[in-house]
Amino acid sequence: MQKEERFEITDSEWEVMRVVWTSTKATSKDIIQVLQEKKAWKPATTKTFIGRLVKKGALNTETKGNKFIYSAAVSERESLQALKAGFFDHICNTAVGKTIADLIKEATLSYEDVSMLEEVLQAKKKDAVETIICNCVPGQCHCKENHNMDCHKKECL
Repeated sequence: MQKEERFEITDSEWEVMRVVWTSTKATSKDIIQVLQEKKAWKPATTKTFIGRLVKKGALNTETKGNKFIYSAAVSERESLQALKAGFFDHICNTAVGKTIADLIKEATLSYEDVSMLEEVLQAKKKDAVETIICNCVPGQCHCKENHNMDCHKKECL
């Protein structure tokens, strides 16, 4: 796998990537077949997404006869790490804990998943801080720390 370059992948492109990550190598026919069942996309739609991913450098192309064989240029793990890092870049540091809690509440988890999360939280307690510092510029969030203190809106108090 090549070192991941930073590029945006749309939700639809993620669907294509998931097929390729699972298959390791796949033809457009393979990808179309899987996604027709899940998304009911026309073959041309899927091929458009494949083409975009090749242009972005997310998919490698290999020619075998008259077929193109696609493989991931970046691993699923690398892509998820980049997605996670980008996700936290978009929210105030003071909202991270609540956001994670909301994600956990909405997720279907196995007993094993819950045990793993409990272990992570126990370990995290050792490094926890008393107060989280806002990382936003003034006017970008509602926390008291970095907001216009003359504001009298309910969420600012």
